[in-house]
Amino acid sequence: MPQEQLCSACGVGTEEYKLACFEFSLKAMNFPMLFVILLRSSFAFLFHHPRQWTYQAMVHELLGINNNRIDLSRVPGISKDLREVVLSAENDEFYANVGPSGLFGVREPFALLSPLQAFVENYPQFKKMSGTVSKHVTVVGELSRLVGERNLLEVSEVEQELACQNDHSSALQNVRRLLQNPKVSELDAARLVMLYALHYERHSSGSLPGLLTELKNRGVSEKYRKLVSAVVEYGGKRIRGSDLFSPKDAVAITKQFLKGLKGVENVYTQHQPLLHETLDQLIKGKLKDSQYPYLGPNTLRDRPQDIIVFIIGGATYEEALTVYNLNRTNPGVRIVLGGTTIHNTKR
Repeated sequence: MPQEQLCSACGVGTEEYKLACFEFSLKAMNFPMLFVILLRSSFAFLFHHPRQWTYQAMVHELLGINNNRIDLSRVPGISKDLREVVLSAENDEFYANVGPSGLFGVREPFALLSPLQAFVENYPQFKKMSGTVSKHVTVVGELSRLVGERNLLEVSEVEQELACQNDHSSALQNVRRLLQNPKVSELDAARLVMLYALHYERHSSGSLPGLLTELKNRGVSEKYRKLVSAVVEYGGKRIRGSDLFSPKDAVAITKQFLKGLKGVENVYTQHQPLLHETLDQLIKGKLKDSQYPYLGPNTLRDRPQDIIVFIIGGATYEEALTVYNLNRTNPGVRIVLGGTTIHNTKR
C-alpha cells in the first residue's frame, strides 16, 4: 500500500475506533494522540540525518542490529562464541543505561574507548558476567576499527556542518576535500554529496554537477551516483513541507543564532531531527493545524499527555533519542515512538 494511502487509512481507522486499540486509561477530554508522520513530508530521512554517535546508533549504522542481534562474524580474529551477540536492554544493564543516550558525553566520540573498556572491566555486575564484558569490548573495538578505517570522525564533522550550518563556501570546500580522501568509502562520499544536494539544491553558486563528476572520477559506482538525484526528487524542497536547513519562524531563527554564539559542546552531535521541534510544539499546544491536519474531538491547542508517534517509512535512532530526551524533560507527558522500520545508511 502506498504511504499516502496508509496515512489516510490510519486516520479513518483512528476515528472509527476512537483509539480503543491502545491500552491507555481514557478520560473524557484526555485521549491519547496518535501522531502519524509520512516520511516524505517530514523528511525524517536518513540521508538528511548526519551520522549519530550514541552507542545504539553507531552499532546499527556500522554493524547492523537485526532483532537485537549483531553479526560480528566479519570481525578479524573473532572467536566462535562472539560471532553473533545480543544487545538487549532487558537483560543488559550497561546497554540499558548507555545505549539510548550516548557514551559518557565525551567531546571526541572515540576518545571514549579507553574509558568504556575500563568501565566495563570494573563494573561490579560485569565482573560476574565475563561474557557481557567480552561482548561490549569486542563491539566497541570493532566500532573503533571501522571509524578509523573509514575516516568517519572527519566525515561526520562535515555531515554535521552540512546539516546545521549555512556556510556554502566552507561546506563545498570540505566536501571536495573528503572526496579526494581514499579512506572515505563510496557510500560515505555519496552521502556527503546527497547532504550537499539537499541543503544547497537552489543555491545561486551550487556546484552539484561538479561534485557528481568528482564522484564519477574517483570511481564511485553508478548506483550510488544515481541516489543523489533520487534523494532530491524524493525529499527536496519541492516535496517537503518545511525547510530543514533555514528556519523561517522568528523563534527558531533566534534559537539558531544564540546557539551559534554559544558554540556547541560536541561538533558531532549538533543536529536535532525535525521531530524534536515538531513534538516540542505539540507538547506546548503550538503546533499549526495548517501543517498538521488533526482528526479528533479535541484540538491541537489541547496539550496531550500520551502521544504515540508512528513514522510511515521508518524512524532512526536519532529520533528515538529525541523521544527519550523529551520524555525525561517533560514530566507528565508520555511519548512512544514507532515506525515501519529502523533505518541506517544501508537500509
